[in-house]
Amino acid sequence: MSGTAHLADLYARVEESAGLLGVACSRDTVLPVLAAYEDALPHAVIACRVATNARHEGEFDCRFTLPHDIDPYARARSHGLLAATGHAVDTLLADIRQRCSIDSYGIDFGVVGGFRKIWVYFPGDDYQSLNKLVGIPSMPSSLAANVGFFADRGLDDRVDVIGIDYRSRTVNLYVTGIPDEFRDPQAVLAMHRDLGIPRPSEQMLRFCAKAFGIYTTLNWESERIERIAFGVRTQDPLSLPARLGPKIEQFVRDFPYGADDPKMVYAAMTSSGEEYYKLQSYFRFRTRSRLDLMPSADSAATSCA
Repeated sequence: MSGTAHLADLYARVEESAGLLGVACSRDTVLPVLAAYEDALPHAVIACRVATNARHEGEFDCRFTLPHDIDPYARARSHGLLAATGHAVDTLLADIRQRCSIDSYGIDFGVVGGFRKIWVYFPGDDYQSLNKLVGIPSMPSSLAANVGFFADRGLDDRVDVIGIDYRSRTVNLYVTGIPDEFRDPQAVLAMHRDLGIPRPSEQMLRFCAKAFGIYTTLNWESERIERIAFGVRTQDPLSLPARLGPKIEQFVRDFPYGADDPKMVYAAMTSSGEEYYKLQSYFRFRTRSRLDLMPSADSAATSCA
């Protein structure tokens, strides 16, 4: 398939999928993002994400992976997807690249809002420590302010992924391989309490019992962690002990791609008390990808107590 035909086919899939949720796909917004990374798309893991919170209402998010030899920020700038703002977020990726080994990257965009995030995936045998990350000059100071939260739980050397959101100027910090004891309801409650984040619902506590990892969201404006989320990998999202809501349930039933691929579901709680869920499903999933190594909620080892 030629490059032009490949882009047209992928755009058609994105447009069709967004239409399942009544979201109008903007060709002028989506195609420039795809075209900027056209050379990497034939070999990329390609996914979409649906969220139940108010901020994502009327939006449909997509993402794809990139090899480590592509500088995703430089590519975005050269194609007019990002502009320099003078904020520390502009230099964060370059600072990470200088100091850390990188396995691969990811790009996140909305069919309405356009280019949004760059994901940095660290090698599976070289997870990053918080002591190293807090030394990065452009990293939000809120990370240093919350090192104790992770260190007290023995999670300060398990950073697997960093997400840089250029629109909201936030950073997502992913920690994978959390021990079984941190999926216990009392441990989950303690995490929320220690971060000053409201108590999660009972259904979220049941959901977290199946989690393989957590992520937190930080910014440059506050010392607080503004959100914590728990990730679950499953073949059947509707079997999870959580009410995902009609939007996600409809999408799971109607999405025509990746029926046999695993799904990623996240339960998030913000500092303002908003609790919501996100579903990630795949247009194209690669076996032996790093996501395929995550424990599944469908196995007995991660069943809900």
